[in-house]
Amino acid sequence: MTRTYQKPSDEELRRRLTPEQYRVTQQDGTEPPFRNAYWDHHAEGIYVDVVSGEPLFSSHDKFDSGTGWPSFTRPLVPENIVERVDRKLWMVRTEVRSKHGDSHLGHVFQDGPPPTGLRYCMNSAALRFIPAEDLEAEGYGEYAALFAKASG
Repeated sequence: MTRTYQKPSDEELRRRLTPEQYRVTQQDGTEPPFRNAYWDHHAEGIYVDVVSGEPLFSSHDKFDSGTGWPSFTRPLVPENIVERVDRKLWMVRTEVRSKHGDSHLGHVFQDGPPPTGLRYCMNSAALRFIPAEDLEAEGYGEYAALFAKASG
């Protein structure tokens, strides 16, 4: 089954998202470090765009960057990530947005660990976590094999 991901209307987003989720995803905001849902989250599963539902990151690629935000070495589905030059705050950074939802997710830096050397520093408010055991029920069954326990 092929899922399509799209951005709901602004009216729908204001109704569905919390004020913080709306500020971060629609107004390019940043949530406080160490005071967000996923900075210290260690469960197995995937992270999807809170706006569109498109799959973005896997817990397998998550690491503790010490920054207070959830950080990943690579996207789960690179095609769902858009990178843009961000010149705000008197510096040049690389902003990360979701392709279909056009949500501001965070930024990517080149100071991450192997194997990529990248640190996708994301806002928890832009993400929804789908636990590995719920992937099938939530419509993300194609990712369940990533978390299947080896028998033997």
